[in-house]
Amino acid sequence: MGLSKYKLGDLIELFSEKCGKSNLSMYDISGINSDKEFFEPARQSGTDTSNYKNVPPGYFACNLMHVGRDVVLPIALNNTNKNKIVSPAYTVFKIINNIPLIKEYFFMIFKSSERDRYFWFHADSSVRDGMQWKDFCDIDILLPPIEIQRKYVSIYNAMTTNQKIYERGLDDLKLVCDAFIEDLRRKIPCERIGQYIELVEEKNESFKYGLDDVRGVSIAKKFIKTVADMNGVNLQPYYIISPNNFAYNTVTSRMGEKLAIALNETGNKYICSSSYVVFRCKNEKILLPQYLMLYFSHSEFDRYARFHSWGSARENFSFDDMCDVKIPIPDINIQRSIANIYTVYQTRKAINEKLKSQIKNICPVLIKGAIDESQKEDS
Repeated sequence: MGLSKYKLGDLIELFSEKCGKSNLSMYDISGINSDKEFFEPARQSGTDTSNYKNVPPGYFACNLMHVGRDVVLPIALNNTNKNKIVSPAYTVFKIINNIPLIKEYFFMIFKSSERDRYFWFHADSSVRDGMQWKDFCDIDILLPPIEIQRKYVSIYNAMTTNQKIYERGLDDLKLVCDAFIEDLRRKIPCERIGQYIELVEEKNESFKYGLDDVRGVSIAKKFIKTVADMNGVNLQPYYIISPNNFAYNTVTSRMGEKLAIALNETGNKYICSSSYVVFRCKNEKILLPQYLMLYFSHSEFDRYARFHSWGSARENFSFDDMCDVKIPIPDINIQRSIANIYTVYQTRKAINEKLKSQIKNICPVLIKGAIDESQKEDS
């Protein structure tokens, strides 16, 4: 027996089970990112979370509302051994019992940019450009025999297992960095960093830097190419970010409970909006920028920044607030040692992201291989 054609609705069924817990924090709730992974903490949680949904192990959750907006279907498989909890806006479903379909193979089908564009094409014309459950269920897919599915799933599982092992090594490195900082906090008095840092307000007055040099800062604490509409924007008042300079977005509200800050560790100069704050270490022989960035990467610092933000509709963490931050400042050689470990962590983290990207990119190849093999059986 070769390929079989199904409607998605013939293979899956809705699941709706409320968690029943009214006081969950964002650290108890999962979201789904564009890489089709659950992530914690979620960016926000409601005042009453009792109607949030359980996603049992082996079940799927997806956000059908944002398919058109993001040109991606945020969908994830809970491959852990405990429930995930998601917002009521998510759709939770499972594969129908006794269906000749392996859940990992089903998930592989969705890990494709081409498949995302297909869903985007079928999004409705509502404000959110979402997708209705009935339309989702009406989509056709081809399934190979279960033996062929199992063969290609084993390849996929081998790759993801290796990636997860590599990722666990990352967690160990991060733990070393965090433990080192905590040990310093107990042994060395904390000092205000205001005496060691200074504002940098060098502007792009000569228009030396253009659109290709404009950067924003993500909540992952990395510089990113700007996603803002730059049509007709005057770049002259933009601040220049030199190597070893920091830049951050003072707004902390609606930023996933994080302060978006990054250190320019390249040899290039960038520019950013004048709404950002740019600063540097006055003397790198006393305070190493990489050591300071390690501290800024702590979730504890993010909580501090949110707590000390001020404002109404938009809460801000000013440069004066930044100067009031207190950290342990050990001998420069100690700073350099822990900063080197953190640099290794960052390098390996980037490699891990590439591994995940490669797995995502190979999924369509594996699906095509399974389909081609099934067609050969038919011929």
